[in-house]
Amino acid sequence: MHFVIMGCGRVGSTLAHSLESQGHDVAVIDQDESAFRRLGASFEGRRVTGVGFDRDTQREAGIERAYAFAAVSSGDNSNILAARVARETFGVENVVARIYDPGRAEIYQRLGIPTVATVRWTADQMLRRLLPVGASPLFRDPSGKVVLAEIPVHADWVGHRFDELTANVAFRVAYVTRLGEAMVPGPDTMYQDGDLVHVAVAENDLPYAEAALDTPPTHD
Repeated sequence: MHFVIMGCGRVGSTLAHSLESQGHDVAVIDQDESAFRRLGASFEGRRVTGVGFDRDTQREAGIERAYAFAAVSSGDNSNILAARVARETFGVENVVARIYDPGRAEIYQRLGIPTVATVRWTADQMLRRLLPVGASPLFRDPSGKVVLAEIPVHADWVGHRFDELTANVAFRVAYVTRLGEAMVPGPDTMYQDGDLVHVAVAENDLPYAEAALDTPPTHD
């Protein structure tokens, strides 16, 4: 798969190496050519010097065949503009943007672009959002029998309570990340668009949990 990363700072360069080490094709965009030094000589992907939200720059980076786009430059506006161009102009479904102002997070989430305040971003968190293929284990207990996993939830669950989501299933919602803040859902907490749901589940039941959360609610 092909990935495009805007911004070659610490997070951007770490993402590039992580994705390349997994066998993916990677292109990195940065306005400052000297920033590519962070990639080192071992990086085999493409280095594109230019403005990340410019359409021609994104084309040069291969956005038209990209599986995902990550905007991790130092500017909130640039990151959001670039993410919107990737999503709205080139149809890239998996986009993520880092921001520095947490007050803007809700606005960007409504645009359909996953965003979290920069203090909470790590390269691992970015990877989990760039590669939304099934459950992503965050933790295993020492016995290896129980995992804490982030699992995508079917969009039709928006507006339903979390206790409906977990009724008659063999797993529990451990916590939810909403607009960059972690919370433990109560009995009346409802699932909202953009929520990242983390469940505690026996490892053997992980495929079942994925299937259950990917199934829309039944309507009487």
